[in-house]
Amino acid sequence: MDRFSSTTLFPDTLSGTRDDLTEQLTILWEQIKAPLIVPLLRIAVFLCLTMSILLFVERVYMGVVITLVKLFGRKPEKRYKWESLKDDVEHGNSSYPMVLVQIPMYNEREVYQLSIGAACGLSWPADRIIIQVLDDSTDPIIKNLVSMECQRWGSKGINIKYEIRDNRNGYKAGALKEGLKHPYVKLCDYVAIFDADFQPEPDFLWRTIPFLVHNPQLGLVQARWKYVNADECLMTRMQEMSLDYHFSVEQEVGSSTYAFFGFNGTAGVWRLKAIDEAGGWKDRTTVEDMDLAVRASLKGWKFLYLSALKVKNELPSTFKAYRYQQHRWSCGPANLFKKMLMEIIRNKKVTLWKKIHVIYSFFFVRKVVAHIVTFVFYCIVLPATVLVPEVEVPKWGAVYIPSVITILNGVGTPR
Repeated sequence: MDRFSSTTLFPDTLSGTRDDLTEQLTILWEQIKAPLIVPLLRIAVFLCLTMSILLFVERVYMGVVITLVKLFGRKPEKRYKWESLKDDVEHGNSSYPMVLVQIPMYNEREVYQLSIGAACGLSWPADRIIIQVLDDSTDPIIKNLVSMECQRWGSKGINIKYEIRDNRNGYKAGALKEGLKHPYVKLCDYVAIFDADFQPEPDFLWRTIPFLVHNPQLGLVQARWKYVNADECLMTRMQEMSLDYHFSVEQEVGSSTYAFFGFNGTAGVWRLKAIDEAGGWKDRTTVEDMDLAVRASLKGWKFLYLSALKVKNELPSTFKAYRYQQHRWSCGPANLFKKMLMEIIRNKKVTLWKKIHVIYSFFFVRKVVAHIVTFVFYCIVLPATVLVPEVEVPKWGAVYIPSVITILNGVGTPR
């Protein structure tokens, strides 16, 4: 064993060099810590605590509003006129509005049958509904399967259109925009949009269209998402908690206070006139649904959220899919905020309260502050204070506020 002593493995020259380097780094750290690291870290702590307070106040505000909504029973039927559509003996089915159902797809091998089948199973007069499958698939095998599925439903008497493009410009926004250019769309009054993994119940249109028919100021009716694979793994359970808070609190508060809330990109029905007035679909950001909703809101259109109406869908169950989704949801709103800030400020069709709500609450706190403070404070600043004991973080900022926010986030999914 003497042959393999530390002296043999680490010669004195290397050991001395390593010790010298460690000593030099230690001296350098002590020299820059007091004049540079400590002040910068204190500024970072102050900014993060300020953002934490903004997020905390926003969460408490929404908690108070949603509690009052539940206590006083502010149901959509009490805030907007709703009457079931009835048959007209004289005019027959022509008394019902014409509805377009759009299903954008991209290489959806696993779910294309379920989504097309659910759309074709919607209960509505057969001559007053058009199913439009917008297939941007690049896999010829999948493309052929989707086409054959559309032909199969068409042979059963369903008015279904299979539409493809020779490019994927604009991705989903581009597909939806091209879909509205077809001549038969001019016959339609409303458009329901479902992503490929969404499966609406047969009565979906009967529960949404009457709101649009009887309330001409409404431009959008948004339904809630219901997750069929929420218990698949820990990641899907965490997503369910986060998204349930978004739907059961954020969307409900925005709808109940007649403020702004965003379109979720699917499981909603638009008035085609509202889309046209807003300038149609645009692909300038990765959140084309939010972009359209903001522009329509600035034109004076109101939105309604139906928490009792749920549409089944699947959550991303792989980290790759989840990461892609979260990147789009995190970067897109911040980019849209930058592009539309001055347009929102200069707008003259909406109230000052609505402008403040859109700029401060919807964009700044929820879409910018929430993402920054979650990463910077908890992943960088707090760990850094361990190495710099001169900088202290108050207990209320490091423990109490995050705990309350986490509890409030879990309210929508108590289990």
